[in-house]
Amino acid sequence: MKPAPFAYAKARSLDEAIALTGEADARILAGGQSLVATLNMRLSTPSLLIDINGLPNLSGIARKNGHVEIGALTRHAEAERSNDITQHAPLIALAMPHIGHPAIRNRGTIGGSIAFADPAAELPACLLALGGEVEIAGENGKRTVKADDFFKGLLETALGPRDILTAIRVPAADKNMRVGFAELARRHGDYALAGLAACARADGKGVKDVRLAFFGVGNTPLRAKKSEALLAEGKIEAAVEALDMTPQDDVQATGKTRKHLAGVLLRRVAAQLTEARL
Repeated sequence: MKPAPFAYAKARSLDEAIALTGEADARILAGGQSLVATLNMRLSTPSLLIDINGLPNLSGIARKNGHVEIGALTRHAEAERSNDITQHAPLIALAMPHIGHPAIRNRGTIGGSIAFADPAAELPACLLALGGEVEIAGENGKRTVKADDFFKGLLETALGPRDILTAIRVPAADKNMRVGFAELARRHGDYALAGLAACARADGKGVKDVRLAFFGVGNTPLRAKKSEALLAEGKIEAAVEALDMTPQDDVQATGKTRKHLAGVLLRRVAAQLTEARL
């Protein structure tokens, strides 16, 4: 299939892009790796595409005030090659090779992945596990939303119709941060049947402040708070038993299978959290 007819506008500034969002059924075009596919299948039929590629100050990776800030237009491939990401945001570095394939990572953007909020995508779960935040620009100025409050439902976020995601921020890693990542997919590069991004703080021979963010098992990335507390106590099998999720059956796997895989991943990531050293 081919897209339904639409108008196209190349925004010359962030303010202009925000103004253009006032048009009925407008959509933002960044990397287009999800949007173009939905256009071709006519799952999306916007009247206007607003191209924000090339807007100044919306790309790049920097350390600021104890955080790693990643501009929304930063390509996956740039983050994958970044020494700042490897050293100061190691969880994101672990996730990057699992995102699609090289051709997708060359065009796909960090902001696009977070804004689209596919529940089986890696980066939304990483943002949630790290306790990160999202910077949003809209007609009433800029605001910041915590990751815990950003993901609302299936492909639904705190972004309003006149909002544009401009950057994400995650705490910069220090010597006490521990991270873990694992996913299971039918083929490398496919969306995960189940995945887990995790962050914790070293506490002697164990860990504390555990954050577990599962993906592919619900309508959003999911915190497993009961399991977090048990894992901090070193009770791995109890943490697996406490997993509180009800994945739906689909053509890829049953909900029961996905929940079983979530337990498998929790055991693997628990070992990463206790063994990893920065």
